[in-house]
Amino acid sequence: MPTTQPQTLSVKMRRGEVFAVQCPSREILKHVTSRWGVLVLVALREGTHRFSELRRKVGEVSEKMLAQTLQQLEQDGFINRVSHPVVPPHVEYSLTPLGEGVGQQVEALTDWIEINLPQIMQARQKR
Repeated sequence: MPTTQPQTLSVKMRRGEVFAVQCPSREILKHVTSRWGVLVLVALREGTHRFSELRRKVGEVSEKMLAQTLQQLEQDGFINRVSHPVVPPHVEYSLTPLGEGVGQQVEALTDWIEINLPQIMQARQKR
């Protein structure tokens, strides 16, 4: 029987690389699934944004946290940062092809949360 990609991924997960303390995927997972990482990736799925646009769109994120998040995601290969040599500085952020892939996965998770939010809120009220 031919191996399909979902089965292959499932086998890798059962082997537990992500559960190994020293696995580098843990650091990537932290960057992608942090509150700001998720929101930045979803925002950039809509297209290229400047820093100030991202900050307004994400809301309540400090300049420092947004800068750190963008830097981490750029280092991971998910974000392109283009600095235009003008005064004042003009920097644009967009997703790389790798970023599009992870952004799609994260957006599916945020969509699922939004769709199921009434049930989640109901469950929280019962506690």
